Amino acid sequence: MYSRPPHRRCVRRDRPLRVGFLPLTDAAPLMVAERRGLFTKRGLVVELQREVGWATVREKIFHGELDAAHAPAPMLWSLHLGAGCMPCPSLTAIVLNLHGNAVTLSRTLWEAGVRDASGLRAAARERKGRQPLTFGVVFHYSTHHLHLLDWLRAAGLDLNTEVRIVVVPPAQLFRNLNAGTIDGYCAGEPWNTLAVCEGAGWCPAWSAAHQAGHVGKVLAVKQRFAEESAEEHLALVSALAEACAWCDEPQNREPLAHILAEAAYLNLPVRVIAPALSGRFDCGNGRVESIPDFHVFHRGEANVPTRAKAAELQAALVRAGLLEAPSAQLPARLFREDLYREAVSPPPMREIASALQNRQIA
Repeated sequence: MYSRPPHRRCVRRDRPLRVGFLPLTDAAPLMVAERRGLFTKRGLVVELQREVGWATVREKIFHGELDAAHAPAPMLWSLHLGAGCMPCPSLTAIVLNLHGNAVTLSRTLWEAGVRDASGLRAAARERKGRQPLTFGVVFHYSTHHLHLLDWLRAAGLDLNTEVRIVVVPPAQLFRNLNAGTIDGYCAGEPWNTLAVCEGAGWCPAWSAAHQAGHVGKVLAVKQRFAEESAEEHLALVSALAEACAWCDEPQNREPLAHILAEAAYLNLPVRVIAPALSGRFDCGNGRVESIPDFHVFHRGEANVPTRAKAAELQAALVRAGLLEAPSAQLPARLFREDLYREAVSPPPMREIASALQNRQIA
């Protein structure tokens, strides 16, 4: 059994907290917190807002249209440093999941004889002088982009001449693969399994094997929100920590797939959502892999935003050429372990005493 964070109540505000998400399996903690009343239990009124792409999420956080959002962890560097946008001091106090990404290649590549990374290299060489292989990623500042770059480099591909990488919103990746406008992509679930189920693609690699323990998504907030609405922020983190623990229980994976399938959330069949959650990942072409850690929502202190996790991400962003030598102190400013510990710690004794006194008076 996994630990259950204590409740942290807060006062109600005059409007709901607006929390953004993209329809992805790793947004599960937000959906579970809503469905199981974990926000309400802490005195929060939360409005989940389904968004179309990560650039939209970033802009809405910047302009205050969202108070918080499910976001790729590297987006924090983009926001905070103004990489691709205006700078906006930001942070996270909770990691929502580890792993969850996979590489999907087109059915056309399979039919051309590609079976692995070395086969992909051969296919790229055959295209020399013509259009290079084109791959989609969901956002430049994402672990999907980092994993795809690493996988392509390991395959011996020249990223300057043999490959083109384009940004495509998650929900449009499958359509573009099916239409033949891209040769593959790196994305979170359920978009890899959807391609397999529809016979449009297959998966040669997944991130749990590529980089065990890597951070997937976080709850991104402005630093100003964390400071000025500290009580609400900590209550939000507390609710999501409890939701993450629920999502990670093996017996909850099947009901979780049914929650995610609802129209307000992923709006896809359970058969598309369930395989990765169950740990029986269908790679396509008759290959099913046992990957119990494809999605990690809580175990092993997955939710703790440590400086070490942030430093590893920052180093990867620098290696990929997405950042130029940021401050060594920045990881600890972006990943706030202190706020996470405060959010999930037992309430101070004076709060307990006050609650007992109120109960006696009642």
